[in-house]
Amino acid sequence: MRMRTGLLWCLFAASSLAADWPHFLGPAFNNTSAETGLLHTWPAEGPRKLWEYAKGTGHSTPAISGGRVVVFHAEGKKEIVDALDAKTGERQWRHEYDAPFTPQYGGGSGPCTNPTIAGGRVFTLGLSSRLHCLDLATGKVVWQRDLAKEYDLLPTFFGQGGTPLVLGDRLIVSLGTKDGKSVVALDVATGRELWAAKHAWGSSYSSPVPAMLHGRECVLVFQGGMEETPTGGLLVLDARTGAVLSATPHRAKMFASVNVSAPVVIGNRVFIAEAYTEGGVCVEIAPDFSAKAVWSAKKFDTYLVTAVPHEGTLYGSAGMHPQNAEFAAYEIATGKELWRDELGGNFQRASLIRVDGAFLCLGENGDLAWLELKPKGATVKSQAKLFHAPETWTPPVISDGRLFVCQNQPGRSGTKARVICYEFGGE
Repeated sequence: MRMRTGLLWCLFAASSLAADWPHFLGPAFNNTSAETGLLHTWPAEGPRKLWEYAKGTGHSTPAISGGRVVVFHAEGKKEIVDALDAKTGERQWRHEYDAPFTPQYGGGSGPCTNPTIAGGRVFTLGLSSRLHCLDLATGKVVWQRDLAKEYDLLPTFFGQGGTPLVLGDRLIVSLGTKDGKSVVALDVATGRELWAAKHAWGSSYSSPVPAMLHGRECVLVFQGGMEETPTGGLLVLDARTGAVLSATPHRAKMFASVNVSAPVVIGNRVFIAEAYTEGGVCVEIAPDFSAKAVWSAKKFDTYLVTAVPHEGTLYGSAGMHPQNAEFAAYEIATGKELWRDELGGNFQRASLIRVDGAFLCLGENGDLAWLELKPKGATVKSQAKLFHAPETWTPPVISDGRLFVCQNQPGRSGTKARVICYEFGGE
């Protein structure tokens, strides 16, 4: 029965409606989309803008379901959840609440987690650990929890950063408490704790992802909190019970370091990476759920973005800083570096989505491009400058022939932080 349930779950994840992008990393949690017939060429200024919506601070990716675009951001001392009409950008509802937060180490004051939509509800986790479940149709509060008051949380560098994951009746939250609750599962209907994964590793800025490993429904969490002696790594958890099936250490050997990129599932292997000292590692999970590193690549140091696998090759933007960022390709079977290329230097720490037979790229300063990425090299097929503003680390979202991009900082031409919707279908 467990195998059958797992197979059905995988089929559901892979066959989610192409029109929806309900959570971080897309319908199948792997930065891919099944949409086709997209716009692959455009004028010099880029695809036609349909609408834009002013937003506050933060680096949160919109979630889209049933024609609603959910945006999570902050203005002043308030965190805000807005629901917009996907066609027009008109706001349908707003939920806001007091959430004062003082950033440390240069971090921003807006959320860096993403809204998650499931079962007609929206789930958000703010910087100060305020967790909300809202009705998608109306924005009304179904339930809410102040995790910082209810749990003895370990300290973080920049507030909470891992996006909650919905699996059936469970909401998986990367937490990190002083009594060893590294990850918790809450009831999606009530917010009641269902289980806690006991481990010393604190919460990171990486988001949990689901995986079917050897017929077992699992959750993968790349942990690593704010500790004088840094610890962290990949936890493989039983999704039903929270049992820790394996723990593979992987963390930079320095205090001021964070794990950000999400785990990448490739069969029974998982790729994780940080950008400070250790780079990337590919971990193989055996049938008994023991784990071992099968290859490592210090120069495949994805940081703010997550690599994308395709036909035996792993592609991603490597490098911690804008000046040393470049695209790289690694052979998944062996860990061999196939190539690296900065592609003109405009993209820097860029997000990638595999869709419509190619890779869509959004650079961190507002450069949009279609890339052809193959084991033998990379080619820019089309390119446009959407705006010139830093910190465009929020991955683009594709839904129902529309492209959604977040500008997170003011631009050179006087533009403010905003969500922009472009016409992206029709070919």
